Amino acid sequence: MFVRLRIRRAATRHVLAAIIVLCVAGIARPAGAQGAAPAETPTHTPTAAEILLAKQILGLKHAQNIFQPLIRGVIIKTRDMFMQTNFMWSKDLNEVTADLEKEYNPRVDELMDDAARIYASHFSEQELRQLLALYQSPLGEKIINEEPKALDESMAAAGSWADGFSHDVIEKMRAEMKKRGHDM
Repeated sequence: MFVRLRIRRAATRHVLAAIIVLCVAGIARPAGAQGAAPAETPTHTPTAAEILLAKQILGLKHAQNIFQPLIRGVIIKTRDMFMQTNFMWSKDLNEVTADLEKEYNPRVDELMDDAARIYASHFSEQELRQLLALYQSPLGEKIINEEPKALDESMAAAGSWADGFSHDVIEKMRAEMKKRGHDM
């Protein structure tokens, strides 16, 4: 059971990370574009106008809501590291953590700037204008509102799938190891 839970958590984290990267960055290649350049290779150096358009698009898509937890996560991870040194510091560490969150929350703008530059490097100015028009349209608003729900449902389905797959792998591995004289 513990192995299944670990596998599920790991699979869910990887799937979620992939979906977030593909949806927020918007750099996924369409199916059948195997000959195209890899998604992580920028096609050009973006202009200031392209970066501004990309920022608007990412703002409409609420990308800051995806990046904001990174700041909290780093602060909490650091707090927990210091907490292991001396758990009696918990009150002070929690207060410092709250202060640091307030202080560092504006740094999400750095992530948004980087994401906009990356995003803009994959689209021409004309394409960015078309994307912005799409996201400002009724269909675009629906995409922005419904896509997170579809992703949540997809993640739940992926988690269920991972549970079943994990069970299959565990059973198959046990059977194969038993053939080799190892009873698991």
